[in-house]
Amino acid sequence: MQDTAKLFLNGQSQAVRLPKRFRFENVSEVFVKKIGNSLILTPKKKDVWGDFFDNLQNFEGKIKRDQPNLQERDYFA
Repeated sequence: MQDTAKLFLNGQSQAVRLPKRFRFENVSEVFVKKIGNSLILTPKKKDVWGDFFDNLQNFEGKIKRDQPNLQERDYFA
């Protein structure tokens, strides 16, 4: 999905007027990330850890972890 947005000056800052279909709902701030010539806007949530733990309870299954075998060591050498 692609559209054109208008740029304008708001005081000393440049601002972007997003088309209606790209509006953020219930978001007052966004993170801005520059990759090459592109800018990515991501909603800035207030309670990231709360969302994480809320969604963690929906996780089912085991987390596979590659763990090397324990090495035998002489700790008193």
